[in-house]
Amino acid sequence: MNILGVIPSRYGSIRFPGKPLIDIDGKTMIQRVYEQAKKSESLSDVVVATDDERIFNEVKSFGGNVVMTSDSHESGTERCNEVLEKSTQRFDVVINIQGDEPFIDPEQINQLCACFDDEKTDIATLIKEIKNNEELFNPNRPKVEVDSNSFAKMFSRETIPLLNNIEKTEWLKHQKYFKHIGLYGYKSETLKEICQLSPSPLEIIERLEQLRWLENNYKIKVAETSFEAIAIDTPEDLKKITFK
Repeated sequence: MNILGVIPSRYGSIRFPGKPLIDIDGKTMIQRVYEQAKKSESLSDVVVATDDERIFNEVKSFGGNVVMTSDSHESGTERCNEVLEKSTQRFDVVINIQGDEPFIDPEQINQLCACFDDEKTDIATLIKEIKNNEELFNPNRPKVEVDSNSFAKMFSRETIPLLNNIEKTEWLKHQKYFKHIGLYGYKSETLKEICQLSPSPLEIIERLEQLRWLENNYKIKVAETSFEAIAIDTPEDLKKITFK
């Protein structure tokens, strides 16, 4: 199976402008993400997709593959699709790798790629078990309901099923809850199709792009990960980084 890893990277972040180029112990964040992705033995190739010349030049400077894409894309999904359309090579699957996780574990990428061993998989993503109330009731940590065959049934910013106030103190006794890890893989033909879809009702309510795909009957396979990635969304997040 030919699998392409794409790292969408924008300069203009509202909370942290220019974050792909921040220095993290001698390397830019985009270089660290790229080097971690390259360690995945499941990927046939890795490329950075950007709309900014500064990022483009940085990737070139450390010898990475980079493609200049449109500045009108509304999501990393659309940026991945443009890379696929421009590629002269045929890929069966595209993996959308977050550009703000400088220490992403290559094993997470391998887990995602393995989801496509199931021919029913259109899209794949990762989940991680929730172990504390702070994450369970945090609307910025989307939750996932999974069926017995490891396909996603529902995504929501609320708990699934919804817990009432009495149950909140004993949620762990009821069932396992999983949070969504924002790493995606798509069959190439699926990626092309979903970029043509209009926003769906549930997506608009929840502000979760993946609901558009579920509402259009795409099968989203999930794999459970034990790794906790550190995303750099604000300058304060740099304080989370520790080096051994």
